[in-house]
Amino acid sequence: MKTTKQKLIILGSGFASFSTLKNIDTNLYDVVVVSPRNHFLFTPLLPSTTVGTIEFRSIIEPVRTANKQATFYHAYCTRIDHTTNTITCKNALDGNEFSLHFDILVIGVGAISNTYGIPGVEQYALPLKELADARAIRQRIIENFERASTPGLPFEERKRLLHFVVVGGGPTGVEFAAELHDFLTEDLVDSYPAMVPDVNITLLEAGEQILNTFDAALSDYTLRNFQRQRISVRLKSQVTTVLEKELLLNDGSHVPYGLLVWSTGNTQTPLVQSLPFEKDRTSRLITDEFFHVKGFTHIYAYGDCATIEGQALPATSQVAQQEGNYLARSLNALAKNKPVQPFRYKHYGMLAYIGSNKALADLPQVKGKGFSTWLFWRSAYLTKLVRWKNKILVIFDWTKAFIFGRDASRF
Repeated sequence: MKTTKQKLIILGSGFASFSTLKNIDTNLYDVVVVSPRNHFLFTPLLPSTTVGTIEFRSIIEPVRTANKQATFYHAYCTRIDHTTNTITCKNALDGNEFSLHFDILVIGVGAISNTYGIPGVEQYALPLKELADARAIRQRIIENFERASTPGLPFEERKRLLHFVVVGGGPTGVEFAAELHDFLTEDLVDSYPAMVPDVNITLLEAGEQILNTFDAALSDYTLRNFQRQRISVRLKSQVTTVLEKELLLNDGSHVPYGLLVWSTGNTQTPLVQSLPFEKDRTSRLITDEFFHVKGFTHIYAYGDCATIEGQALPATSQVAQQEGNYLARSLNALAKNKPVQPFRYKHYGMLAYIGSNKALADLPQVKGKGFSTWLFWRSAYLTKLVRWKNKILVIFDWTKAFIFGRDASRF
């Protein structure tokens, strides 16, 4: 007698959800994925796309081709009803609503940029979480140079347009500042030679050091490297208000800007915030070591929207990928009535690019920096890309940028 497969719904298409989708056995489950993004994005290389070092489509993989036996809906999940085991969804393109029933639900919707309620951030700052964000930043950079080249433009306005400010001294903010520096010194200096001397890059960090999750010596090395690259780093600088053309800091100073990139950490999506499940002080869903949402055995949560009770794992792609792989193995085992062990995270280290063909490697046994570490940084991320197509495209992009330079066209 043929048994009916349980319906497994996965919310999201980030590292955790995508890893589960790639490894789940569709002979055991009827798998459905719901996400407003119809592709997986390799976020560690996202800063490189903002200046054209890597092209946008080189670091994405369509969700529909990741597991052809699964069903995909391009939609937002807006409500979860645990009493009836149904979710309400809204199509990401036309807003049409529909409902789906589940036997097992996996919540992996990720997180969004945290504005900390600072006035003006949502209106005037650009986040760096999605490909659309990277494209908007890339467009703004070129637009500002074109606007700054207008004859008769006042000098102060030109300086403002060419002042690029990054808020947040974590890996994303640091890597974007580094990529922008390379773009200026290697490519824009040829396209806009008269304007590059007026360009300023400023990195604002509210804490006492940048890259505070890295070894202190590596953080100090980055600070010295940025000083040599003429990237201004202002520590203990908290933004209080963002206006259309300037921002205000906690020391009362005003900082004019032409582009403001906001990279200060995460907060939870409206869906997660609306859920009645138990959460921590940052509104992440609390789970056990098997990723069960507290009080439920058929609802799971992982990635940036959840936290294991009693553990403090960083919100990184490395963690999310391991969680996604683990849950796929666990669900496959449970469907075969096999025992499941609790999740155990294995830390392999952290990498960051800091400009001028230099990178950092904060590994359990080695603390590396400089050119050789940059080669390691590239090779490590190359091996982590999901498909051979992406690996080849990224190699091609790196080679193209090295030989011909990055493209400075506006389109």
